[in-house]
Order: sequence, then structure tokens, then C-alpha cells
Amino acid sequence: MREYDVRQAHDLHVTHDGPGHGPPLLLIHGSGASGAFWQPMIPALAARHHVIRVDLPGCGHSPPARSYDVPHQAARVAAVLDDLGLSGVAIVGHSSGGYVATSLAEQRQDLVSSLTLISTGPSPDALLPQPLLLRLLLTPPFGRLVWSRRSDTMIRGGIKVTAARPVDLPDDLVADVRGITYRAFREVLDGNTAYITERDVPGRLAALGIPTLVIFGAADPRWEPSSARQYEAVPGARIDLLPGVGHLPMMEEPGLTGRLLLDFVT
Repeated sequence: MREYDVRQAHDLHVTHDGPGHGPPLLLIHGSGASGAFWQPMIPALAARHHVIRVDLPGCGHSPPARSYDVPHQAARVAAVLDDLGLSGVAIVGHSSGGYVATSLAEQRQDLVSSLTLISTGPSPDALLPQPLLLRLLLTPPFGRLVWSRRSDTMIRGGIKVTAARPVDLPDDLVADVRGITYRAFREVLDGNTAYITERDVPGRLAALGIPTLVIFGAADPRWEPSSARQYEAVPGARIDLLPGVGHLPMMEEPGLTGRLLLDFVT
């Protein structure tokens, strides 16, 4: 990691790593997460790239928003890139961050040189039965009550249940998750569902013609791993399934995930 600074752009919290003159690489986290989830990959990525991490509205250090619809979030991220004077950026999204990345490309293709989707469910039918804790959080009125009483142990357990390998969850990452409001959490999930119900992700990407890499854990407990093959509908898409990896490849297997990403964007 060569340099590090944090700034606010259009009310979104933005973190920069690596040489400012390097090829830009934007990392977008998933639902109920923050830019801190990318930390295990940052040293390798920042060796040659200007790595930009954004906390989406209502997540991490970014303030809540009026709308959490996917296109609205993507427009906010596009405004960040405009503010930084960047275009032709390699965009990477984890989980539902892949929806924001896709919507960004739909709205502003001039900003995007390539798309990498990590553990991004392609369509509603690919979703697996969810863990009991998540089902409780989505069931009113229990969800709001459980959310308000979350302990650090519960937060760590909720994250680890999505992984197939041990993951390190530092205190600052847990604090980021704790700071997310129940309203933001619910509305983000509702917005994600609406986005992929309207049109599946492979169908959206096929219409764009942007170089695409898909990375999926072969032991993902959230999305049916074989559903990664739905992305074969995207012309020229590269698909990598990681054996023994769950929903968090950038934390479970940061070395391999980073190498795949760097090889693709380079």
C-alpha cells in the first residue's frame, strides 16, 4: 500500500489506496457491508492500481439516503467518478455491489472499461434458502427487534455463516455493519430484488458489450453456485468458480481472487 487517504465525494465516503496515477479500479461492496470488506485484497491491488473504495448510501461511513434503489445508488457512484475526473474505470462489485456496478454501466458506459462481478446472484431463481438469522431479520416485526439488539458476536456470526472458510473480521469492519440502520438494510434488499426481477443480470450485461469477469465461490451458501453458468449468456464473459470458497472470496481467498482480478483488468 503506497498511499492512503479518505475523502467525502457527493456525500459518499471514499477511500483511496495506491498510486494516484495508476489505472483506476473501483470496488463496490455488497448489502449490509462497507468498503472495509475489501481490505484483505488491497495491498496486492494497490501495488499498481489507484484503488477506490466507496461506502454505498447508508453503509459504513456514508450517510443514509432517501432512496436505496439500485439505479439511484449507481448514479451516486457515477457522481463520485465524475467528481474525481475519472473515466474508463475497471469496476468490481461484490454480491449486490455487482448490481450497482451493472446499473452504473447501463447509465454511464463511458465511465466503465470492464466489469468484475464477485458472488453476484444472476437472477431470483438462483437464491438458496437463507440462514435462520437472515430470515428473522426479514420478518416483521421480529426483524427490527433483532436488529436493534445485535451484539458484535451476532454480527460476526451473521457474516461468517456466508463463508465456507474462516475469515478475519476486525473491529472496524464490525463497527461499520453495526452502524447500518434497519431501514437502510431492508430497503437495499428490496431494491436488489426489484432490480433482478425486472431483468436478470446476464441479460443486462449481454446488451452492454463490456468485458466481464465473473468470480463465484463453488460453496456459496447464498446463491446456487451452478447459477454462475447463467453468465455464459454474456458474450465473451470469463467465469471462474473457486473450489471450497463461499460468498466472500475477497476475504476467504484474497490471494487467488486478487490474481484473477489483476490478470483480467491488466
